[in-house]
This record gives sequence, C-alpha cells and structure tokens, in this order.
Amino acid sequence: MNTTQPAKSRRQKLEEFLAAHPADAFALYGLAIECAREGDSEAALTNFEALLKQHPDYVTGFFQYGQFLAKAGRTADARRTLTDGIEAAKRTGNEHAQSEMAAALAELPA
Repeated sequence: MNTTQPAKSRRQKLEEFLAAHPADAFALYGLAIECAREGDSEAALTNFEALLKQHPDYVTGFFQYGQFLAKAGRTADARRTLTDGIEAAKRTGNEHAQSEMAAALAELPA
C-alpha cells in the first residue's frame, strides 16, 4: 500500500523554511510574492510588511510591494512604499532599482 504524502506547495515549503530560518529575508520575500500570486492579499500584506520592517534595505521588497499595492488600488500606500524604496536604494547604492521605482512612482495615478 502506497502512503505517499501529497506534494507540498511552494507556499508550504517557504512557510516551513521560514519557520526554521525566521531571519531569512529571501524566504520572507518569496513567501510574500507567493501569497500575492495566490491571491491571498492579507498574507501578502503581512509578509511584505514583516520583510520591510525586519530588512529595511531589501530594495526589491519595496519595489514588489509597491507594485502589489498599486494593483490593489492602494495608490497612497504604493506611493509611500515606492518613495521609501527609493530612499533604501539610495542608501544601498542601487541606482537601477532607484530608477525602476522612480518610473513606477511616476506611473501611479495622481
């Protein structure tokens, strides 16, 4: 009798890895992205916010979170997040991310 477990989802794997490595920025970022991809907005928000609180220089997190907020129609929050991300990019010397976020910020509705 074959009693194999069903394959774990990407989200489950990320959640397990993060439980074992709570300070891992990439795992938290990945989980936020996966939650957004699945349409679990509350979990995506929670994970993006935790990522940026714990890792204030994780520039890619600001960019993706800003885009997520913009898609959700939360323009003011997207504007704030992208502006904070531009500051993080300046701090870390990431000119490419800085210009991408500036472009995304300029595309937001007034």
